[in-house]
Amino acid sequence: MDGFITLHDQTKIFYKDWGTGQPIVFHHGWPLSADDWDNQLLFFLEHGYRVIAHDRRGHGRSTQTATGNDMDTYAADVAELTSALELSDAIHIGHSTGGGEVAHYVARAEAGRVAKAVLISAVPPVMVRSEKNPGGLPLGVFDDLRAQLKQSRAQFYLDIASGPFYGFNRPNAAVSEGVTRNWWRQAMMGGAKAQYDCIKAFSETDFTEDLKKIEVPVLVMHGDDDQIVPYPDSAPLSIKLLKNARLKTYEGYPHGMFTTHADEINAEILKFVEGEG
Repeated sequence: MDGFITLHDQTKIFYKDWGTGQPIVFHHGWPLSADDWDNQLLFFLEHGYRVIAHDRRGHGRSTQTATGNDMDTYAADVAELTSALELSDAIHIGHSTGGGEVAHYVARAEAGRVAKAVLISAVPPVMVRSEKNPGGLPLGVFDDLRAQLKQSRAQFYLDIASGPFYGFNRPNAAVSEGVTRNWWRQAMMGGAKAQYDCIKAFSETDFTEDLKKIEVPVLVMHGDDDQIVPYPDSAPLSIKLLKNARLKTYEGYPHGMFTTHADEINAEILKFVEGEG
């Protein structure tokens, strides 16, 4: 089934909820929607899991909010969703910005709500450069993203989807027009204001303390040719902060690797969720 929940501030959040069994909750990246997980939803549904994916506020079919487009609110929204759906012992899987959302939520989740977590090409610990994070990207990189979004969101999103997101700009890349079009379709469904604000949320939120607080097993997955969230300043640093985690690095894989290499990524996640962590 699918539907909407209405949050305390009257924001409507769209979600898909299929199957029975242990729940797996999928958190999408910027500026996409729950549809980005279609392959994984079908895969884990066939393996006997209850699969849930939602459109973050301002994205996809959810309310195009002008306010609340920040990581604290995103995590609070997830808490309301998991409560409404009565989820317990859930596995939370997040990609990119969704990985930040997972870290922020899991660190605050009620006891018994979360069993494990997976971070794929995720933004933690923090993306923007600072004195504490000298290896991060300069603020100007994110200012440029905002400027391009304001100037021509449609062209900007097409350039990302057809280029660095999936590594389609690399020599001999197996370019998929369908994947490109689907990324663009999802991105254009969301609200420009929410997506503009989300750039600050994913680039400037510091998840260091969140990662330190997480007790459940975590699988961290990242490609070393990620052109969106550079590998050296993300996954290897996150793994040092997590108490109970394993890092899986994929040589030459792009940011959107769970789409371009779905079979391999799905199999690795399945081993993690069915194993001891």
